[in-house]
Amino acid sequence: MTPLRVQLEQDDIPTHWYNIVADFKNPPLPPLGPDGNPVSPEQMAAIFPMPLLEQEMSAQRWIEIPDEVRQIYAQWRPSPLCRALRLEQALGTPAKIFYKYEGVSPAGSHKPNSAVPQAYFNKIAGTKKLTTETGAGQWGCSIALAGQMFGLPVRVFMVKVSYEQKPFRRSMMQTWGAEVFASPTNITQAGRDALAKDPNNQGSLGLAISEAVEEAAADPNTCYTLGSVLNHVLLHQTVIGLEAKKQFEKIGLYPDVVFGPCGGGSSFAGIAFPFLADKAAGDKRATNLRCVAVEPTSCPTLTKGHYAYDYGDVSGYTPIMKMYTLGHDFMPPGIHAGGLRYHGASPLISQLLHEKLIEAQSVAQIGTFEAGVQFACAEGIIPAPESCHGIRAAIDEALRCKISGEPKVILVNVTGHGHFDMSSYDKYFAGKLEDYDYPAEAIANSLQHLPKVG
Repeated sequence: MTPLRVQLEQDDIPTHWYNIVADFKNPPLPPLGPDGNPVSPEQMAAIFPMPLLEQEMSAQRWIEIPDEVRQIYAQWRPSPLCRALRLEQALGTPAKIFYKYEGVSPAGSHKPNSAVPQAYFNKIAGTKKLTTETGAGQWGCSIALAGQMFGLPVRVFMVKVSYEQKPFRRSMMQTWGAEVFASPTNITQAGRDALAKDPNNQGSLGLAISEAVEEAAADPNTCYTLGSVLNHVLLHQTVIGLEAKKQFEKIGLYPDVVFGPCGGGSSFAGIAFPFLADKAAGDKRATNLRCVAVEPTSCPTLTKGHYAYDYGDVSGYTPIMKMYTLGHDFMPPGIHAGGLRYHGASPLISQLLHEKLIEAQSVAQIGTFEAGVQFACAEGIIPAPESCHGIRAAIDEALRCKISGEPKVILVNVTGHGHFDMSSYDKYFAGKLEDYDYPAEAIANSLQHLPKVG
């Protein structure tokens, strides 16, 4: 019988990250400045250290993971690949469902995979302080942890609705020494402007990014860190898929379909990009491979957004990037998967979708919690609301296999545990959650404000 848990040895932690840009047939379009010209590394150096900028702009296929980073990874990596046999039996499906479980990290999610190297490269570059934003708090916790490991103070702007919904994630950040503020704040001009327009503004990732970038840009000793979207963040997360490939090799299987939740794109990229490398190399196992990014219907960036140049934040402080977007001033509803409430998607993921090399689908909030509870009852792990999106899609695929009789191999990235999201589960059990399809007219209105470039 196929093992229920496929573990690797510490020596199997990847020695290099995989850079998917090396396998792009069409080079990614560059980020632009307000003048419409490509942004130079020197301009980006106002908020990022040069080692991370080199990774951001690299087309090198393999980038070495520093020993110091691998030593810290070894505290929880390699993470397990598990077969969801009890879930399969509950569904009555012929499919084999596997999940890569990232909830084993100290922060309880996949986010330290990038937080640790970002803190490391900032430290060796001489950075004295870090700023960042966070939605549901997984990223904020992770960079707070990594900052503590490398002696860097961290200031976190946490989306207000999540700040109120997820108080224990805020406590985790503070335990690791970070300052945490509910965004929008009165600390920055971006925050003050937002509050002047709407004193009850519940915040968004785009707005929190504006606040964090504003602070970093104003202080030459401070750099900005980001938990998703940018190339170097997705690069770091490929340790997930690289390990998963080794684990599948150990049991002689290969996935037919890979699911990952998708907000900015770090967790989807982490699980999917290394398998897409096989497809680009002509590996016969990957000939019919499907990689599916799963997002909320309330924030349908990939499924209803527009492929265009847009800012990564509300105030226009960031470079202009070519991506699927709902418009940088899009204000998503306060769903409980706070890590997926972002108006844009990674430029790399956006290009892959635009070129039809990956798929995207959206799922409704109540259905994701139904899937999360079903998964918890079968497998024992209570997943984070973000993870529930990928689980929902995997269950739906397994049920289609039940009808068709296809014994597909399904892989889903369970990005973290939901131990600090139980208030969200409480609202689900109390019937207080609602499904929400973001209105097409609201998206159209937001898209009218896209920057004019080219």
